[in-house]
Amino acid sequence: MERKLICIGCPLGCELTAQVEGGEVREVTGNTCPNGERYARKELTNPTRILTTTVRVRGGTLPVVSVKTAGDIPKGKLLACAAALKDVEIPAPMAPGQVVVPDILGTGVDLVATKSVERA
Repeated sequence: MERKLICIGCPLGCELTAQVEGGEVREVTGNTCPNGERYARKELTNPTRILTTTVRVRGGTLPVVSVKTAGDIPKGKLLACAAALKDVEIPAPMAPGQVVVPDILGTGVDLVATKSVERA
């Protein structure tokens, strides 16, 4: 089976074509750098994403703080991780890089704050 992708591994945005047989990537063409082949293989066998969202802050100068996962999480867990944050509220103050939720949903990846929020 042939799969078409646009590479996001570098600014060139190469149009990739991957040959997939039995769930295995056999060949990747169209890439102008090694990032393209790595991207296609990962995207077609184990897609991951960074989750970015906000979490409520209690007693802060802002009502929410922006957060993101400290690394990639499985694409299939993205919506469940976002839903798990619906009722999370953290106390101010917050600093960039501070862990908000450790090991979110057993992914082995922490959710961290991306900006400061001072106490009100």
